[in-house]
Amino acid sequence: MRYIISGKNIDVTEGLKTAVYEKIGKLERYFTPETEIHVTLSVQKDRQKIEVTIPMKGHIVRAEQVSTDMYVSIDLVEEVIERQLRKYKNKLIEQKQSAINFNQAFVEDDSYDDEEINIIRTKRFAIKPMDAEEACIQMELLGHNFFVFRNADTDEVNVVYKRKGNTFGLIEPEF
Repeated sequence: MRYIISGKNIDVTEGLKTAVYEKIGKLERYFTPETEIHVTLSVQKDRQKIEVTIPMKGHIVRAEQVSTDMYVSIDLVEEVIERQLRKYKNKLIEQKQSAINFNQAFVEDDSYDDEEINIIRTKRFAIKPMDAEEACIQMELLGHNFFVFRNADTDEVNVVYKRKGNTFGLIEPEF
């Protein structure tokens, strides 16, 4: 696997790099050697945060963990990613385009539980054209964490969502 390690408000020392290689390296059994792993280490006050993103064709595997110790965060994020991969392995493999990033032994191993995804509710609603700020206000009024709307400027379906720190995000489609 190829690692791209960066730091925000922190010097990425050899010790931290070694810890990332050792812990995240345990995931090598799941991926091909060409797979890229983006690791971002950041510090804010006493929060030591690690974000790991693994882009694959058609999907992104992502996890982040925060603790008071960066080494603990590194340990925790590896466990989260491994759990995600085991849980969704069969779903990802069924979509053949994403299987090229996985190690063949992992693809063929049937020992993992296949948890079923249950959609228990479907909602239908009219999508009104509006700008992103108006969508954020509407989301707040509804008390939701996200809101789907038609962007009046681009005439495309967008999503606004609440982020940590009382900020908002906007998701726009890319074709």
